[in-house]
Amino acid sequence: MARLLEKYNKEVVPKMKEKFGYKNPMAVPKLQKITLNMGVGKAMENKNRIEHAVRDMEAISGQKPIVTRAKKAVAGFKLRENLPIGVKVTIRGKRMYEFLDRLIAVVLPRIKDFRGMPRKSFDGRGNYSFGLHEQVTFPEINLENLEFVQGMDVTLTLTGNDDEASAELLTLFGFPFRQQK
Repeated sequence: MARLLEKYNKEVVPKMKEKFGYKNPMAVPKLQKITLNMGVGKAMENKNRIEHAVRDMEAISGQKPIVTRAKKAVAGFKLRENLPIGVKVTIRGKRMYEFLDRLIAVVLPRIKDFRGMPRKSFDGRGNYSFGLHEQVTFPEINLENLEFVQGMDVTLTLTGNDDEASAELLTLFGFPFRQQK
């Protein structure tokens, strides 16, 4: 069993029930999925960028990502319809908890000048999104094989509709939020 899933069942659920007054353990918000998205805008210039992004995303997530394509043509961006412009992957279940554990314990502390994640990145429905400037913060990425540095978006989708409860859940998982002044 994943370490954070075990922690959720044994520690987080009782603390959340106590703090927010949930009567049923199924009412406690939980992590539903993690979505990783890597927009590769320069894929129009170099077709290999998508292949490298797929390889990197597969190493990071542990599963094969899908290639996202442009829905419509935009002449200003020299973008044609159906052109590959990014990769994304959705992680669920045990693999999701293992990824979150790695993200909290290894990846976020490796970010240069890291002071914590902002609390303002909740969407009003309890989901949390943030961006990473480069994929090299993940230990799975081999620097010798790296063709280009690329940023990515990470979205944590949680059940429930409350930002405060979601922030408390992530805090109990050990998510490093910035200290409020």
